[in-house]
Amino acid sequence: MSDRKEQAHEKFLLGGIVARAGLSKADRAFLLGGLLELARVSSGSPEYRGLREKGEKAFRAPALGPDRRMPEIAE
Repeated sequence: MSDRKEQAHEKFLLGGIVARAGLSKADRAFLLGGLLELARVSSGSPEYRGLREKGEKAFRAPALGPDRRMPEIAE
Protein backbone atom coordinates (compact mmCIF):
# COMPACT_ATOMS: atom_id res chain seq x y z
CA MET A 1 0.00 0.00 0.00
CA SER A 2 1.34 3.47 -0.80
CA ASP A 3 2.21 5.92 1.96
CA ARG A 4 -0.65 8.16 0.93
CA LYS A 5 -3.17 5.29 1.09
CA GLU A 6 -1.79 4.16 4.45
CA GLN A 7 -2.15 7.69 5.85
CA ALA A 8 -5.70 7.96 4.51
CA HIS A 9 -6.58 4.59 6.05
CA GLU A 10 -5.12 5.63 9.41
CA LYS A 11 -7.16 8.86 9.37
CA PHE A 12 -10.28 6.88 8.51
CA LEU A 13 -9.70 4.55 11.48
CA LEU A 14 -9.04 7.45 13.85
CA GLY A 15 -12.20 9.20 12.66
CA GLY A 16 -14.13 6.03 13.41
CA ILE A 17 -12.81 6.04 16.96
CA VAL A 18 -13.91 9.65 17.43
CA ALA A 19 -17.37 8.80 16.07
CA ARG A 20 -17.64 5.66 18.22
CA ALA A 21 -16.91 7.76 21.31
CA GLY A 22 -19.82 10.06 20.37
CA LEU A 23 -17.52 12.99 19.67
CA SER A 24 -18.05 13.51 15.94
CA LYS A 25 -19.75 16.86 16.55
CA ALA A 26 -17.39 18.01 19.31
CA ASP A 27 -15.39 21.20 18.93
CA ARG A 28 -12.06 20.45 17.22
CA ALA A 29 -10.03 22.50 19.70
CA PHE A 30 -11.66 20.57 22.56
CA LEU A 31 -10.75 17.26 20.90
CA LEU A 32 -7.17 18.32 20.27
CA GLY A 33 -6.83 19.54 23.86
CA GLY A 34 -8.06 16.20 25.13
CA LEU A 35 -5.69 14.30 22.87
CA LEU A 36 -2.77 16.45 24.00
CA GLU A 37 -3.62 15.57 27.60
CA LEU A 38 -3.77 11.88 26.69
CA ALA A 39 -0.36 12.16 25.03
CA ARG A 40 1.08 13.11 28.44
CA VAL A 41 -0.01 9.83 30.04
CA SER A 42 2.92 7.43 30.36
CA SER A 43 2.29 4.10 28.65
CA GLY A 44 3.19 2.08 31.75
CA SER A 45 1.19 4.13 34.24
CA PRO A 46 -1.93 2.95 36.09
CA GLU A 47 -3.89 5.75 34.39
CA TYR A 48 -2.84 4.49 30.95
CA ARG A 49 -3.74 0.90 31.80
CA GLY A 50 -7.14 1.98 33.13
CA LEU A 51 -7.94 4.05 30.05
CA ARG A 52 -6.79 1.25 27.76
CA GLU A 53 -9.00 -1.26 29.58
CA LYS A 54 -11.95 1.10 29.24
CA GLY A 55 -11.24 1.41 25.51
CA GLU A 56 -11.02 -2.35 25.07
CA LYS A 57 -14.42 -2.75 26.74
CA ALA A 58 -15.88 -0.02 24.52
CA PHE A 59 -14.62 -1.78 21.39
CA ARG A 60 -16.31 -5.00 22.51
CA ALA A 61 -19.62 -3.19 23.17
CA PRO A 62 -22.14 -2.99 20.32
CA ALA A 63 -21.66 0.06 18.12
CA LEU A 64 -24.25 2.80 18.46
CA GLY A 65 -25.86 4.88 15.76
CA PRO A 66 -24.50 8.28 14.73
CA ASP A 67 -24.55 11.09 17.29
CA ARG A 68 -24.86 8.71 20.25
CA ARG A 69 -22.26 8.18 22.91
CA MET A 70 -21.00 4.85 24.09
CA PRO A 71 -22.59 3.72 27.33
CA GLU A 72 -20.55 4.31 30.45
CA ILE A 73 -18.03 1.53 30.74
CA ALA A 74 -17.80 0.26 34.32
CA GLU A 75 -14.36 0.63 35.82
